[in-house]
Amino acid sequence: MEAIKKQATKLREQVAKQQQAVLRHLGHFSNEDITVDEAELQCHQKLQDLYSSTKAAKHLQRNIVRGIEGFIATSSKLIEIARKLADDCCKFGAENQNAGFSLARAALQFGKSHKSMEDERVTLLGILSEQVSEPLRALITGAPLEDARHLTHCYDKLCQEVEAQAADVLRRRSKTRESDISAESYMKLKQAEERLTELKSSMMVLGREATAAMLSVEDQQQKITFHQLLAMVDAEKSYHQRILAILEKLYAEMILEEQMNESLNSVTLQREVNVALAHDNTRSNRSEAQGNNQSYVSFIAKVVHPFDAQADGELSLAVGDYVVVRQVGPTGWSEGECKGKAGWFPSAYVERQEKAPASKIIEANSAA
Repeated sequence: MEAIKKQATKLREQVAKQQQAVLRHLGHFSNEDITVDEAELQCHQKLQDLYSSTKAAKHLQRNIVRGIEGFIATSSKLIEIARKLADDCCKFGAENQNAGFSLARAALQFGKSHKSMEDERVTLLGILSEQVSEPLRALITGAPLEDARHLTHCYDKLCQEVEAQAADVLRRRSKTRESDISAESYMKLKQAEERLTELKSSMMVLGREATAAMLSVEDQQQKITFHQLLAMVDAEKSYHQRILAILEKLYAEMILEEQMNESLNSVTLQREVNVALAHDNTRSNRSEAQGNNQSYVSFIAKVVHPFDAQADGELSLAVGDYVVVRQVGPTGWSEGECKGKAGWFPSAYVERQEKAPASKIIEANSAA
């Protein structure tokens, strides 16, 4: 269709030039008439360029809208799949939370984080639809573009009328060279010339209106389409930044969970050794202390972290208690007494005190 329009445009230009040559030869058109014809051709070419430009922009807008619609449709399916995975992870974490498994805590963190990520994706899709796709769709089918195109089509039709009328005038003028012209023929020639003048005047006015309308539409297309592309980039940038923040937080939580799990495994292994040595060391130290007729107290310490004994030979601690530390082992465990009970506990859970309330010291040594 575009090729046919271009051929028609070239044909009209050739006909117009031939008409001008013949008219100059006959001497019936002045230089002003010729200048007007050149201006008409320039106007016509300008409108053709604007029509092509606005058409290309319209195609781009339509492609952007279709791309966003496809992206939304695909992302909606991905959201459904991702949310199912997040729900399954949260369910596993909630059901096994009391068991104290690190996997349960990690699964719960994973599920909550991915729910937040999918919420961010829903927000992004809403922005793309409401702030990018819908304005472009309205611009594609909007009245300004259709009105400007209508004026251009009217201008093309009027150009064809002008060409036909010019050909009629040319034919009537050529007859005046062949023989004497009658009064009736002369009147018809004058009427044809007047009609041609009116048509050309209307064509110039309509051409200016169509050109102004098309220029306005072209400017609107360029600005709005650029703005929508920028809005889309900004929305995607913000989305990926928020997703990165969620993933970084999740990664830090899972690394911490891994470290705590490794530390717990190390403590469990040490317990097996400490429990086996606890009673022997205690009996040996007490026997040595009694034999030397002296106290074996090393120092007083305050509990800064609670500890629940889980094996024989371990000593439970509560924050704020004071412990009589008798010995500090090389494996990170200490042995001491608190509230009449003796046993082993993690050394890091207490802090040495230079001074302590007398009542607390008596309480810590109440079993001695």
